[in-house]
Amino acid sequence: MAATLKTVAAKAGISVSTASRALRSSPRVSAATQKHVKRVAVDIGYRPNQAARALRSGESRLIGLVLNNLLNVSFHTIAEVVQQRLSVHGYQLILSTTSGDAGVERELLMKLTDHGVDGVIVIGSGKNSKTLNSILQSGVPVVNVIRSSPDSLAPTVLAGDRDGASMATEYLVSLGHRRIGYVGGLETTDSGRERYLGYISGLNRNGIEVDEIMVRRGPFDPEFGAKAIEELLATENGMTALFAANHEAVFGILPVLAARGISLPQNLSVICYEDMPLLQTWQPAITVIDTGATEIAELTVDLILKQVSNLKKSSEGKRKQARTYRVGASLIARHSCASPSKLKETESPSPIMFEHVPPITPRAVR
Repeated sequence: MAATLKTVAAKAGISVSTASRALRSSPRVSAATQKHVKRVAVDIGYRPNQAARALRSGESRLIGLVLNNLLNVSFHTIAEVVQQRLSVHGYQLILSTTSGDAGVERELLMKLTDHGVDGVIVIGSGKNSKTLNSILQSGVPVVNVIRSSPDSLAPTVLAGDRDGASMATEYLVSLGHRRIGYVGGLETTDSGRERYLGYISGLNRNGIEVDEIMVRRGPFDPEFGAKAIEELLATENGMTALFAANHEAVFGILPVLAARGISLPQNLSVICYEDMPLLQTWQPAITVIDTGATEIAELTVDLILKQVSNLKKSSEGKRKQARTYRVGASLIARHSCASPSKLKETESPSPIMFEHVPPITPRAVR
């Protein structure tokens, strides 16, 4: 039979209440007794009943993280940092993925609250503000990350996508590029919308009009990236630089460029959005806009723990929460960009048709 707290107390020669305090590292029990009781608990294989403890305390010590995918390296970083920070405070992270499906997201959010999590962090579709508000109003803290949810009462942590995209575009313009291709995300997402506006702003500030023939926008997946770059390369557009603002699409873009023998930056200058090891080790290393994923994660944990603390202090929970925080972007210049004047005329990519090249799979990132 499973060891119980009563068994631990009997083996340690103390009362059940003292054993309980010792296992919780209560200052009311001496350090020597705590050490003795914990050793006894390990020896007999005792594990506390977390469900019963949660019922008594009203705390599960669980935080849910719901996100779209694990292909995005920034999401990886956020999940890891959030897990590490929460563990220091005695919380465990429950990770769930939705594949960007708003319906799946809604179901996962409800399941997490049904299981009594102490908070929910969402990198989501932005389409479940009603559900998130209901969760928040039930007394469960919520933080939106990367993507905002219209009408949400919860705080939101966003990247500085518009400024970052403008920075990338103006960097290419400063090198002399005026025909800059753009591969971005969907208009319905914060990053897809903000990065495109930043691209437009960067061009317009330098007297360059947006040419839609240079633009491809679509879903966050490698297949779209492969298709988008194939179309841009096969079009008479005079492209000398590419701004890949759709992170997941990069896994499709880079293999196509490599397979076509398009050298960076001799044939084409390239900037990608959101850093990852693949871009650091690519030949040559790719210039990127870094979103500050670690800083985003740190701020997210601060906000969720602050809400938890406020709820403990007041049944009303101090609902001044509908604020948006932005973490600034930065440009990391590497070796994938150069002046178009350095392009060799004989090496310029020509508008040709070609067979499809499969994108890099997530396995290749590890």
